[in-house]
Amino acid sequence: MTGARRYIIDSDVLITAKNLYYAFDLCPGFWKSLIHHHRQGRLFSIDRVRGELLAGSKTEDLVRWVREDLPSSFFRPVDTAAVTNAYSEIMMWVQRHANYLDYAKAKFATGADGWLVAYAQVHGDIVVTNEQPAPDAKKEIKLPDVCDQFEVDRETTFSMLRASGIRFDWTGGT
Repeated sequence: MTGARRYIIDSDVLITAKNLYYAFDLCPGFWKSLIHHHRQGRLFSIDRVRGELLAGSKTEDLVRWVREDLPSSFFRPVDTAAVTNAYSEIMMWVQRHANYLDYAKAKFATGADGWLVAYAQVHGDIVVTNEQPAPDAKKEIKLPDVCDQFEVDRETTFSMLRASGIRFDWTGGT
């Protein structure tokens, strides 16, 4: 990966990759590249995302990959004073935001998104998500909108792969 900044991955990046375009049996290189770039010190997530990923069935490919293949160091703890303070500011903004419905605020408070933004803000990292901004939404608080509010850089999976120089070249036969 080029550049000095780190990427912090949202759970939707891994879930969508597994379900749509980088299934484990079709593109093992994607999953190996995540581990490789983590070991290079450039790609991580947070412990709250790990919790979301492990909520699936124990026999599911993604759950097994997180448990068996992904180094535990991939998931950074969010229980530092700086991250907790940043998270508190984010939650105050969410709670005071007149556009969001109460159940959207409650759902946001139980997920990892606020913690991702707080961690990235404190550490100067880039959040990677496939979510699209929806600043006028009422029923759901979108991760890109929170990133934008708190001036946290964000990218999609594909822009991260391109910026990182990751390629999945065919090296097989016919």
